[in-house]
Amino acid sequence: MEIVVDIGNSNVVFGFYDDSKWVHQMRFKTKKDGNANIFYDLKIRENLLDSNLVIDNITGIYLSSVVPDLTNELSAVVSNTFDHDVVIINPAEFKQLKLSIDNPSEIGNDLVANAVSAVSRYNKGCIVVDFGTALTFTVVTEAFEILGVAIAPGLKTSISALHIKTAQLPEVPLELPKTVIGKNTTHAIQSGVLWGYIGLVKEMIIKISEEYEMDLLPVATGGLSSVLLPLKELFFEIDDSLTLDGIRIMGRGIKRG
Repeated sequence: MEIVVDIGNSNVVFGFYDDSKWVHQMRFKTKKDGNANIFYDLKIRENLLDSNLVIDNITGIYLSSVVPDLTNELSAVVSNTFDHDVVIINPAEFKQLKLSIDNPSEIGNDLVANAVSAVSRYNKGCIVVDFGTALTFTVVTEAFEILGVAIAPGLKTSISALHIKTAQLPEVPLELPKTVIGKNTTHAIQSGVLWGYIGLVKEMIIKISEEYEMDLLPVATGGLSSVLLPLKELFFEIDDSLTLDGIRIMGRGIKRG
C-alpha cells in the first residue's frame, strides 16, 4: 500500500493506494494553529477506525504541501502514525520534469503534480484546470515540460470575498441557477459567479490553445470541478484523484533517486 498526503490551502487530503487503485480517501480542513499535530493525529486515527481500513505492507508515503508551516509538523504526525518514513515532494528532485518558467521555486507542488499525472496518464500535452481554492490552468507538454500557469480566484474564494467585502451581500451555496438573470440576491450572486466562471474557463482554454498552437488535451480536477456541469463536455476527463496520482508518481520517482 502507498499513502499520499496532499496539504492544500483549504483541505488536507489523504489517499490510500493499493492493487492499482485508490481504496480510501479522507479529507480534513487545513488547520494552521499550534494544535495542528494533535488535531490531525486524532482525526487520522478516528477515520481509520471508522473505515475499517487495514493498513499493512506500506511501500511508500509521499507528502506534498503548499502550506510550508504545516509541512514538517504533519510529516512527523504521519510518520509516527504509520511507523514509516515520509518522502516530502520537491519537484526539483523529479528528474523527468522541466519547468520553463521564470521562477521555478514559485510553482505550487499541487500544480506540478497535476501536470505530471496528466501527461503520465494520457501521453499528450495537456491543459490542466484545477478547481480549488484558486482556479488554475497549467500547460504541460508530452515531454513533461511545464510551459506556464494562469491563476484566478476560486469559486468559493470569489463568493466569500463578495460576502466579506460588502455590507449586504450574503454568502451563498455553490449551486448553478437555470437562468442567468436572477430574481433575488442569492440567485444573482450564484448566476454572476458560476455562469461567469463557465465563460472564464471556456475563454481561457480557447486563448491558451491559440497561443501555443498545439494539440492540448483539456482535463480537470479539484473538489469543485463537478459544480459547473455545462463545462463537462469541454474536458476529456474530470478526475478528483489527479493530484494524488501525480504526488504518488513523483514520490516513487524521488524515492528511486
